[in-house]
Amino acid sequence: MAKKTEEPINGGMTIGEVVSKYPQTAPVMLKYGLHCIGCHVAQWETVEQGAAAHGLSNEKAKALLKDLNKAAKK
Repeated sequence: MAKKTEEPINGGMTIGEVVSKYPQTAPVMLKYGLHCIGCHVAQWETVEQGAAAHGLSNEKAKALLKDLNKAAKK
């Protein structure tokens, strides 16, 4: 049976946690309009909450996570 690999970043992680752990994801956040990466809100707001607060559709939010994970693996 093939082992399922988990992506390092998920929607439940805080924006601050993601950027702190994977600094190379900051440009991806900015590309999607999440300019709060340096804001105090980033310490408690999840990627999923940030995406919703900035008006990203479910499809865009999924694309954001996909792109964040691509960047995190670099």
